[in-house]
Amino acid sequence: MKLRTHLNLVVAGLSAALLSLLVWEQVDATRSTIKEEMEAANRVATQVLSRVAWTYSSAGPAPLLAFLNHLGHVRANNITLRSSTGQVLYVSPPPTYKAGREAPAWFARMLVSEPATREFALEDGAHLVVEADASRAVLDGWDDLTHLLIVSAVVMFVANGLAFWLVGRALEPFPVIAEGLRRIQEGDLAYRLPTLRGHEPSVIATAFNRMGQAVENNIQAERKAREAEARLEERREMARVVEQRIEEERRLIAHELHDELGQSVTAIRSLALAIANQAGVDDTRTSEAARLIAEEAAGLYDAMHGLIPRLTPLSLDTLGLAGTLENLVKDWRRRHPAVVLELEHVLPADLGPSLALTLYRIVQEGLINALRHAQASRVQIDLHCDADRVSVSITDDGVGLAEDWSKPGHFGLRGLRERVANLGGELNVTSGQGHGVRLAAEIPLAEGK
Repeated sequence: MKLRTHLNLVVAGLSAALLSLLVWEQVDATRSTIKEEMEAANRVATQVLSRVAWTYSSAGPAPLLAFLNHLGHVRANNITLRSSTGQVLYVSPPPTYKAGREAPAWFARMLVSEPATREFALEDGAHLVVEADASRAVLDGWDDLTHLLIVSAVVMFVANGLAFWLVGRALEPFPVIAEGLRRIQEGDLAYRLPTLRGHEPSVIATAFNRMGQAVENNIQAERKAREAEARLEERREMARVVEQRIEEERRLIAHELHDELGQSVTAIRSLALAIANQAGVDDTRTSEAARLIAEEAAGLYDAMHGLIPRLTPLSLDTLGLAGTLENLVKDWRRRHPAVVLELEHVLPADLGPSLALTLYRIVQEGLINALRHAQASRVQIDLHCDADRVSVSITDDGVGLAEDWSKPGHFGLRGLRERVANLGGELNVTSGQGHGVRLAAEIPLAEGK
């Protein structure tokens, strides 16, 4: 049911209830008035006629009959004179007031009970009967009630018509609001309500437009966020591909250095030593030059073998992560004998190439930062696994990282963090001025397989 119809039915119901109350009050007042009028009129008529009947009783019915004919109709009373034999000698004439009209019988029965009747016996045996007649009073009540019903019906019709028009006018904005809600539901987030007449519709329209703007802004923000997330995921995917290609190129370069260049340098050194041995005592200049070439070749060979682990640890394929880390720590101990390097690890045999390489890079970066930049005297390296995660931490007692270490341009730790994030892990760096650095990471085992 529409709100307009509901409100008009409520107004019509209240009007009908008020009309029923008025009708009941009118009928009750009319009943009380008729009762009082009948009692008063019957009492007066009885007093007067009883005196007249007593006066004319000794003279017979003729003088009384003449008096009654001269008296005519008495309001609210019917007078009947009967002889001693029961013959009707006189009946009062019908009333001239609203002659020919009568109220409905059901209405008369509702207002008047049994009429009061008084009977007087005369000396000659005749009887004078005075009976209360409420027909005119009932007719007046009926006319008043009819008039009230007509006026009330007209008032109800006008009032309900006016209420119907006013309610419709007041509810005109609501279909517009409903249409706006439907448009928003269908996805037309740019739709806005026009200015609506009335205080409440205006407030609703303002709130609706604010809500629509907020929803539109949120949807746009979510769309931009999704687009940004998609672009970020694409960039991460590309970064992973680039990183894999870089690692592949590093591996190829390391193999080329180890296999091709390493053999060439070794051959050059061997040839130089052979020339130096064959030159003899007389050819000192040739022997010295050959020995210099051999020494340079040896230095180049050592530098090459120091560069290969930085490109890619070839021993990961043969020794695994544990053996490779032990070799890495031994190499750094040889370079920095004054620094205490401790390595503790509990690692499974197969971590997967991506995870093993990432853990190696984390330890390598931590050692480089601690020994080259933090001036550390002690470095603790811990690696251990549980059922689903592998954890690594490098802790030193150096001077800590520089204040601007996290600013753009410092790619070492940022690259590690991105590498760890690509494997679903998290890298944290804790640094305090003069209190050392702790580099820690946790990576799910499943992501690195």
